[in-house]
Amino acid sequence: MEIAVAGPEPIDAAAATADAAAAAGPAASDAPAPPRFFPYGEVELAALSAADPKLAPVIAQVEAAGHICRPMDDDLFASVVHHIIGQQISTAAQQTIWNRLRERFGAVTPEALAAADAAEVQACGMTFRKAAYVRDFAEKVMGGQFDLDVVAALPDEEAIAALCTLAGIGRWTAEMILLFCLGRPDVLSFGDLAIQRGMRMVYRHRALAPALFAKYRRRLSPYGSTASLFFWEVSHGAVPGLTDPALKKRK
Repeated sequence: MEIAVAGPEPIDAAAATADAAAAAGPAASDAPAPPRFFPYGEVELAALSAADPKLAPVIAQVEAAGHICRPMDDDLFASVVHHIIGQQISTAAQQTIWNRLRERFGAVTPEALAAADAAEVQACGMTFRKAAYVRDFAEKVMGGQFDLDVVAALPDEEAIAALCTLAGIGRWTAEMILLFCLGRPDVLSFGDLAIQRGMRMVYRHRALAPALFAKYRRRLSPYGSTASLFFWEVSHGAVPGLTDPALKKRK
């Protein structure tokens, strides 16, 4: 069962560039390339600011503090594995397991993981269920049942549907893979708790029903991914004075 976590942790661009292996996420070789960040610029910022007068001052304030740098994954196979092992654990624990995978197998590839048994994969620190998910995915890629290149070229909803056929992948994880690996420009995830919190803080709603969320998604299209970056920043406290008006649960 998938649980949507509260968005990615804030990234310091200078630290990320200095530590490319950690900041760039999964890579297929032992010599990591410089980190790649989700791209956005004046076109996206101007369109979002014009479309949404409440988001516009937030964009201006966050951008004044520095461009948002969110590392992206370069390899779809490794990205799926990275997201599977990261479910329901801390970012630090995810990175530890990821480093162990790379140390044990050299490269996180379908060939390497399909040739391993579940115990070898589990020994890197993940649960047996996650190890089974990872090996099942590797075997499907090697057997041709899951074509990475075909999925990478599909429209958003079709790519999400394809990813959700994999064991251990739900819609939220698929959406994060579209955003942070495939670089899709219009991903605004209802299932992301931090995006919901950031939107409550910006728009002053106590709750966001699916229909209301869909209204904002349409307003922010086709740059929902860039909007997501700002809602994550807001949820992490990037705009002093903005509080979460969510309904408080009774004790």
